[in-house]
Amino acid sequence: MVASIRAWTSDLLMYSTFMLIDAHQHFWIYSSDEYGWIDNSMAAIRRNFLPEDLAPELERNGFSGSIAVQARQTIEETRWLLELAERSEKIVGVVGWADLCGEDVGSQLESLAQNRKLVGIRHIVQSEPDDRFLLRSDFTRGISALEEFDLAYDILIYTKHLPIAAAFVKQFPRQRFVLDHLGKPPIKSGKMNLWADGIRRLAESPNVFCKLSGLVTEADWQHWSAEQIYPYVSLAFQAFGPDRLMIGSDWPVCLVAGSYSRVIDVLTEYLRGLSAEACNAVSGGNAQRFWRLEI
Repeated sequence: MVASIRAWTSDLLMYSTFMLIDAHQHFWIYSSDEYGWIDNSMAAIRRNFLPEDLAPELERNGFSGSIAVQARQTIEETRWLLELAERSEKIVGVVGWADLCGEDVGSQLESLAQNRKLVGIRHIVQSEPDDRFLLRSDFTRGISALEEFDLAYDILIYTKHLPIAAAFVKQFPRQRFVLDHLGKPPIKSGKMNLWADGIRRLAESPNVFCKLSGLVTEADWQHWSAEQIYPYVSLAFQAFGPDRLMIGSDWPVCLVAGSYSRVIDVLTEYLRGLSAEACNAVSGGNAQRFWRLEI
């Protein structure tokens, strides 16, 4: 399987200028109506988060740039994120939203993709009532339109969706996919067998990458430790290898469980046990290659 993975990624190796990239973060102007999922337990993030708030965190932790990811399923938010990216050189790419189930998905993507900082699309599949949403014909029709515009797709799901995701990605061997938040592993409970089986199956498809992001919020927010998280990171390295993993903060969501620096330190401390080549790949090289960033 390693040989097939390397064959699939060989065409990306031309993107060789290295920089550290936070592969997953969000911006928003908070309102309770638009961000109802931010409940009382997440009161710390009930405020605005904008590029000027992120910039010092990136600088403090050595990152040159970040990928801004949608948090609302509206075209308007996607256009707003792209406007932010035009004004901030630190935002090196935007993963936005388009109605992939819509009859006009092609025209939506054509319009959005005129901005070269749009690098991918995400749908919040984890919130869909249909556990098999990824396999719906109207949704897969939308996914099939992404390649024309050279756009990747972020997979946001729970552990229970992993087998379905494995079947889903096999339908699109030429499409670039990245799994968000390592499939939201059950770190708090420590029951990792079902999750681990699903991750291994999904990782069999060489066109699927994975973000080491959003892990602290899957643990006990007040009492988590690096030692609780590392078994899941280790399994990710076994399944995907260092050529298909990326570091992401999931800022500002991560702030409910720890500071930006603490969240990143957990991952960078793990990377110290790897080769310099692997460390560079996971810290930014893979993100640059996966999204074909023009840096």
